[in-house]
Amino acid sequence: MKYILVTGGVISGIGKGVIASSIGTILKHRGLRVTSIKIDPYINIDAGTFSPYEHGEVYVLDDGGEVDLDLGNYERFLDITLHKDNNITTGKIYSSVISKERKGDYLGKTVQRENICVVHVSLVPHPSSTREHKTKPTQSSVRELRGLGLSPDFIVCRSENPIDASVKQKISNFCHVPPECVICLHDAKCIYAVPQMLEEQNTSGLLNSRLNLNIGSDRPKDFMSKWKMLAYKLENLRETVSIALVGKYVQFEDAYTSVIKALQHAACMCNRKLDLIYVDSEDLEEHTKSEKAVKYFEAWRDVAKAEGIIVPGGFGPRGMEGKISVCKWARENGIPFLGICLGLQAAVIEFARNKLNWPEATSQEMNPESVRHVVIEMPEHNQGIMGGTMRLGKRQTKFTRPSKIRQLYGNLEYIEERHRHRYEVNLEYINEFSKAGMHFVGEDEKGERMEIMELDNHSYYVACQYHPEYLSRPVKPSPPYVGLILAAAKELDSHLARGCPPLSNGVE
Repeated sequence: MKYILVTGGVISGIGKGVIASSIGTILKHRGLRVTSIKIDPYINIDAGTFSPYEHGEVYVLDDGGEVDLDLGNYERFLDITLHKDNNITTGKIYSSVISKERKGDYLGKTVQRENICVVHVSLVPHPSSTREHKTKPTQSSVRELRGLGLSPDFIVCRSENPIDASVKQKISNFCHVPPECVICLHDAKCIYAVPQMLEEQNTSGLLNSRLNLNIGSDRPKDFMSKWKMLAYKLENLRETVSIALVGKYVQFEDAYTSVIKALQHAACMCNRKLDLIYVDSEDLEEHTKSEKAVKYFEAWRDVAKAEGIIVPGGFGPRGMEGKISVCKWARENGIPFLGICLGLQAAVIEFARNKLNWPEATSQEMNPESVRHVVIEMPEHNQGIMGGTMRLGKRQTKFTRPSKIRQLYGNLEYIEERHRHRYEVNLEYINEFSKAGMHFVGEDEKGERMEIMELDNHSYYVACQYHPEYLSRPVKPSPPYVGLILAAAKELDSHLARGCPPLSNGVE
């Protein structure tokens, strides 16, 4: 086993996750088996109760592990399946140490130096006042890293603009790293260009020499061609498709990272450039205060100009009425709509109130005292405990009738997708919904949980209890997201009429 440790310095958010993923990608394309591990300093055992405001979305794995969003980057880039043990937290380490300490499980083995290398990612700023790149922050971060007992074998210099050779040489001299091991990455138009940018600086060859990876000197003829074409296409798309993302964390893009990536994957496959419109669901709720009224007008103006609408997952009552209102707008105006998890529940509540004339309809989560809960808490939910009590991970969904969404999935009998929820549609009202034109076309394997909803007589009004974005990949986008983009681009009907032929983005 060989280990590549990717560390960061100066500031957070400079691309450690993308760089780690890209290094894994180029090594995988050179024929190596690759996996990824994220190490976090948090005392939490897992990421299940993290705040979206501070940590972004909680990413869910096949085995139900609730992990840091960086693992989503690893899976998307490397097209691999990770597990909960691929995310290590301080809390998890403490838990393991405490349980093993008295069992004599520690044999004192160490990782040999020839099996590990350190890649340090550091910002090289370019102040406008000096008009030159500054290396002192990188020198300081490398010095601090060495103070922790780690010496970088490679330094990846992140910058807004390209770094010239003299700056690279200066970093090499002061940080005691060979010039060829100082790798410069300026901001790219598309993150999928990063693997190619790394390989243009012979990163796989340098890692091969450092770790004795036994990679042949000759690169495959089509080495990295997929990533070149994908990056080129994303940078040169001209026709756009506008999608309104309606949620309560829209000020923080990381809260919806997987949703945004899935929309981008689907748009690229459909030869469209994504124009994403962020709409705060609270702003869609009527207000009497003048400043709130302005936001209300602006929010509905943004919704009205969108060609499609997505309501992603979430928890809690804040902004829920705004989500319900936008579901009504999409349903009544024939706007392509995709609801995810809570988005499904909002669509069901809206339909119950305005189509079935049940004004008191709501969710047990939003109003426990209501007399008509069309969305209820799962029976097995452990009341009073927030972490680790949801229905998590990959589960099977079987299709129960013909539908657009089933066609998009290739007319399969069943699918497997990842879940993260503790509330579900109340089975007591399914017949009433179906008679009125809202059909639950996908159920769990026991027929006890409603997984997919599709509306009659609509261009595309689909919602699912699972999170299809978790399995979306750059060259294999999620079918529900593809359906939304095609419908928004007014191409879904022709695609369905042709039997849903495989879409090509030119990079397979």
